[in-house]
Amino acid sequence: MKLRSLCVLVVSAACSFLVPFSLGNEPANAKTDEAEQVSASKESTEEVAVTTAETANDQPTILGLQKTKPADGVFVESDHGYMVPYVVTIPGSDVKFEMVPIPGGTFLLGSSESEANRGDDEGPQVEIEVPPFWMAKTEVTWAEYRQFMSLYDKFKQVATLRTQLKTDKQAKKTLERTKALQELVQSTPEEVDAVTSPTPLYYPEVTYESGEDPDLPAVTMTPYAARQYTKWLSLVAGQTYRLPSEVEWEYAARAGSTSAYSFGDSAEDIGSYGWFVENSDDRSQPVGKKKANPWGLHDMHGNVAEIVLDEYAADTYEKLAKLEGATSQQAIQWPAKQFPRVVRGGSWLDDPAALRSAARFSTDDLEWKASDPNLPLSPWWYTEIFPAGGVGFRVMRPLEPLSKELQKKAWEIDAPELRLAVEARLEEGRGALETVGPKLPRALGQLEDAEVQKLLD
Repeated sequence: MKLRSLCVLVVSAACSFLVPFSLGNEPANAKTDEAEQVSASKESTEEVAVTTAETANDQPTILGLQKTKPADGVFVESDHGYMVPYVVTIPGSDVKFEMVPIPGGTFLLGSSESEANRGDDEGPQVEIEVPPFWMAKTEVTWAEYRQFMSLYDKFKQVATLRTQLKTDKQAKKTLERTKALQELVQSTPEEVDAVTSPTPLYYPEVTYESGEDPDLPAVTMTPYAARQYTKWLSLVAGQTYRLPSEVEWEYAARAGSTSAYSFGDSAEDIGSYGWFVENSDDRSQPVGKKKANPWGLHDMHGNVAEIVLDEYAADTYEKLAKLEGATSQQAIQWPAKQFPRVVRGGSWLDDPAALRSAARFSTDDLEWKASDPNLPLSPWWYTEIFPAGGVGFRVMRPLEPLSKELQKKAWEIDAPELRLAVEARLEEGRGALETVGPKLPRALGQLEDAEVQKLLD
């Protein structure tokens, strides 16, 4: 079964910029703001990321921004400084991922009527203005997502200690030795600063159909789980991450192109850029092994399709066309129901047509959770390998930090039926909710203390 879906979002932030890649002649539908594109050399973004923001005389206070123009490498100029690639090590682990700066500009969302294999929901084309942002170089891997999955057992242990602390004097004495853990145990989880961790997998053999190697893309999580992941990552890492909107995703996928794919209109070279049904060996593949698009992003065509923030509607572009000079902020289609949500990029299960930059698909919770034995159905996992085994996500970071209002929209429960499902799991003891912040990794690390483990045994 193939995917089907769409919608749109983005954050407004008027910024001047310098495009970080040499694009040659500017495409008709990918105009950039300012007098223009200053390309940097295409040296390894990994080398740039490792050294970014840490040069001897230039130490910015914001990760990924520096005050002076880089001598080489990839960069985007903004009102806040020069945006550069950077690497994040997930706190409490040695797992790393890389973020790549994406230049702001305007482009035509959707496909032209003459594009082969065009879907009816891909038009009319609408010009949208997009501010600069950072996008993850690859899809979220199992190495990254397992850091989030591991929270379930740890949150349960914290809850156990919280109960013991009320009556057990030894628990109080022991926790005095582990101050960060003590502070967490003594706190009361509040939704605004807390996340719900995904429950253990019902059917690991389905989720891990392609394997569970750390460099494979994580799959079968729901949009809610993906959004909670971005909240957790933001609160422990100290930068604001979220899912990209549909507008942001297509803009980044096109990377200045106007063709069906970022590399041209013909699918003849698709095997060089993406994993699809004919070259994937019936499974997803390690991220970053195919050629990147012109803006340095890997696997935007295929491997796994990617969840974005938006609710799907076949007529979204028709609505946007009525907004003359639409901005990315105006293009937001915030979800009001649990599904359908937009999924983009196509996967290892799909033909090349589904990997086009404009191709849109949508989630279907009833079909994708058909084997789920629970009622209400899981808010964290899909159970069907076709197509959910080919669905994952990647993160983005806006240049302008999210307001409290936008944080809530981007991270939290956004549909009544979803709230019922989450609350039911928590009441049954099959979910776990805990306060998250910069101190969390240290607090959870102290669960390994020998005396703490005696309390938990």
